[in-house]
Amino acid sequence: MDVRIAPGWKSRLSDEFAQPYFQQLAAFVKAEYQTTTVYPPGREIFKAFDACSFDEVKVVILGQDPYHGPGQANGLCFSVNDQVRMPPSLINIFKEIQTDLGKPFPKTGNLERWARQGVLLLNATLTVRASSPGSHQHKGWEVFTDAVIKLISAEKENVVFLLWGAYAQKKGEVIDRSKHLVLMAPHPSPFSADRGFFGCRHFSKANAYLKSKGLREIDW
Repeated sequence: MDVRIAPGWKSRLSDEFAQPYFQQLAAFVKAEYQTTTVYPPGREIFKAFDACSFDEVKVVILGQDPYHGPGQANGLCFSVNDQVRMPPSLINIFKEIQTDLGKPFPKTGNLERWARQGVLLLNATLTVRASSPGSHQHKGWEVFTDAVIKLISAEKENVVFLLWGAYAQKKGEVIDRSKHLVLMAPHPSPFSADRGFFGCRHFSKANAYLKSKGLREIDW
């Protein structure tokens, strides 16, 4: 598996990569890429960790699965590549930013600009078979990403965690709330956005918290 990640992550996660479960996961994922269509492209599996170094992490957004349609997934949760049509959840995220911060609707759904500012865009499962949501769940990815969340919670301070939907909220139960800000809302999916994602104002709240800690705000 091509582990192209920032050095700070690599050194902290090297023990995790050596675990038997991860070796089995790597073998499964490698076989999947060789025998079927899997997203994101192999070189982008760990893009969240390459685009946002450990030292730079200020905000964590948790997703579940990568997008499973052609050309969509790019290794960052909720993000799609330039020129790719924005999925409904991402459109709703931008609608909330527009309402919350008065920012214009962006021309692209590529969120790499957030990652470069210190937003870790982490899916619980980092790969998926084409047109088959959930196909790579329960293979070991969740164990790995749980370890990532615990690492951030333990070794950093004043990180904002945005947990949207029951799945992300359950995964975030390990976060130390005494030294981090945890903001929770329904998922931005069209099925649930009206139940409290719209109006959650997570983006202004995250920036207010970062500013209060003397950290640079995110240009959402």
